[in-house]
Amino acid sequence: MGFKDTSMWPRLNGSSQLKQRPFMRRSCYSAKLNRRTPETNVRCFLSKHACVPCPPSLLLSLTTWQILFQFDDLIAGTDSSPAVVALDVVEEDVTRSRSVYYDQCRVVGWSGHPVCRKGFHFIIRASGSPTEGYQKCSVCGDMLQLWDSRCKSCNSVITADDLEDWVYLQLEDTTHLLHGVIHSNGYGHLLTLNGREGGSKVLSGCDIMNFWDRLCLTLAVRKVSVMDASKKYGLEYRLLHAITRGHPWYGDWGYEFGAGSYALTLDTYHEAVYALSSMPLSCFLYQGRKPRTRLQAVIEFYQSLSDSDLVTLKDLFSFLLRLIHETHKPRAASKKSTFSNPNISCAWTRNDVEGVEQAMFKVLLAATGNSSWVTRRALKGAMCKVASPKLLNYCLKYLGGKVASNGMIVQTRCNPSSDAIEFRLELLSCVPSVTGLDSNYPPREHIIRDLKFLYDSILHPQTMVHYRPQPTGELMANSAAKLLDCKQFVKDYKPDKMSVANPFTIHFWCHVELADELKDDLVVPPELIVLPSNATVADLKSEATKAFQEVYAIFKRFQTKELLDYGPLNDSMTQIFGWIKWISPSTM
Repeated sequence: MGFKDTSMWPRLNGSSQLKQRPFMRRSCYSAKLNRRTPETNVRCFLSKHACVPCPPSLLLSLTTWQILFQFDDLIAGTDSSPAVVALDVVEEDVTRSRSVYYDQCRVVGWSGHPVCRKGFHFIIRASGSPTEGYQKCSVCGDMLQLWDSRCKSCNSVITADDLEDWVYLQLEDTTHLLHGVIHSNGYGHLLTLNGREGGSKVLSGCDIMNFWDRLCLTLAVRKVSVMDASKKYGLEYRLLHAITRGHPWYGDWGYEFGAGSYALTLDTYHEAVYALSSMPLSCFLYQGRKPRTRLQAVIEFYQSLSDSDLVTLKDLFSFLLRLIHETHKPRAASKKSTFSNPNISCAWTRNDVEGVEQAMFKVLLAATGNSSWVTRRALKGAMCKVASPKLLNYCLKYLGGKVASNGMIVQTRCNPSSDAIEFRLELLSCVPSVTGLDSNYPPREHIIRDLKFLYDSILHPQTMVHYRPQPTGELMANSAAKLLDCKQFVKDYKPDKMSVANPFTIHFWCHVELADELKDDLVVPPELIVLPSNATVADLKSEATKAFQEVYAIFKRFQTKELLDYGPLNDSMTQIFGWIKWISPSTM
């Protein structure tokens, strides 16, 4: 059951973006919050967009829905049909669930919250296929549709327990492209996110993250935590991204430091980021009279390729990541890439550059008799008396694809054995048809290999080289370890600041203070109550009682008693303003 009314779905900027219905548009955020509780928003969202794939009566604690999203710019299969991705939504009745408590709440510091009555899981499975709603028969192992009451192969009865087991397996599966859970009090957790490196065939990690972020905004979620275990090219991305961007990858969507292991704080996190990102590369390049190492060679190689000076670790790793990103683009787009910085003015005249190029052609021409390749380093060494090192680097950077006066063209390659860029002159007819600017740079696989080498040698605390002096090495190792230990990040969506002002309503954030001393260890988040401007104290008490009873399982018999700090108030009073605190004689 897909959505066929696609006329209402706006296209987002960028390629391969998930089609969004109007509730996902940024301009609709405030209008859609409607000053309702997150649970109410979820139910309205489901009633408008979802279908129920199996009868709710089959499950005691779980109810499932499904929503289909279609891509207009991505093709699935051989029939040229648009790709379709299924979002499964599972409502979990926590009071009947197999597990009442969430470890994620404890880790991020929300363990003091009372247990919520409901939890809503949002899942995009690995295949993203809307037809993957199958379970295995517990007797013969054949695949069954969720609503089958008997196995068609062995005729065994499919019980509610079998179906419930299958759904719980889905909740525990870590291969989903997306798995997030939102509690009925508006706090949630992003449990799993896998982009293309994690098995996604259609959606990138950014596509999925954009979708999740807008979904949370639409549902008026309060706070969402995530444990950052992201990897890029097999590396710990929370460390690599922090060095190059100053925050984790999830920070691009507003996730901030939530909790660190071993009493780490936000200040120590920022100090660790600064210590690593600002470390000068000169620490690795100057070794006195010691032989030149591979680490030095790799750093100097990429310094020679960059239009701007690579001075710090941040400069170096940012440049490599940009190269990898650009080489992944189609070749036509790569030729207009950011490899060349248009803001950098050339310090030499055209005659200076052409003179050096002609001298390089002569060196390469002398080597053509042996059909040998000339390494970049050897060519630069042969030209050391012709021009300055900076001019030589500039000319070498764009030498590939240049045509000599005799009609031969400069061909380049990256030697797989020595990891060196090499040049030679060849007849134009012998050169592959695809050549040009990007041939002056190593292939993507080579850059990724160098990135991993630099990461292990410079960043990872267990494999990094010995720094000189020793205190510098200790600082680097400790800083890297701190960033790796910081995995918990939280985004505060601040739904109270996104409510639409309405002169005919009054907003109250109600804080509860429990009279029952046994509940002193509870930390109850406030609930937003919205009433008409002529509401009475009795209306406020009634709505507050209802709100806390609906959200928390332990507040089934919750009753409000009085308004703290306001003295005795008549229930018929209508002029009520400000923040309200409630006291309850009993919560049970």
